[in-house]
Amino acid sequence: MTICNPSKYSASSIYDLSVSDLTRSVDFYERILPALGFRWLADDPDNVRWANAGLTIGLRAADRTQRGTAFNRYRAGLHHVAFKALSRADIDRFHRFLVQAEVAILDAPAEYPQYGDGYYAMFFADPDGMAHFPWGDWKTTQLTGRDQRARYSRS
Repeated sequence: MTICNPSKYSASSIYDLSVSDLTRSVDFYERILPALGFRWLADDPDNVRWANAGLTIGLRAADRTQRGTAFNRYRAGLHHVAFKALSRADIDRFHRFLVQAEVAILDAPAEYPQYGDGYYAMFFADPDGMAHFPWGDWKTTQLTGRDQRARYSRS
């Protein structure tokens, strides 16, 4: 029995991020997200949100017992957040914007063949060290819906 059709749910629509310092993170994301086409949604001091046509990103303060802990993408939970870019030029332009904004760049724009033919991305971190990246030009998988990478192939 199929409960839902996965093809109708091809992307996430909401990310809520728990942050160690809400004020610092709001300042950071307010500088970054408008450059990605997001707009401020509402003025709720406990649940700050931005959205574009397909995605909402929310921030909320981490539980008091967790505020001193560093983000670790290798423990259970969120590893990273990715944004689809329309072109390599958009990724390069966004990279230049982040450098001018003095945002921590984890990896400059480059090809990442281990993720697929034509996979082009750059990686940056928010104030808690959470990795984010715009990526694009992964045309074969985007067009066919099939991932041909060896780690996903079924023989």
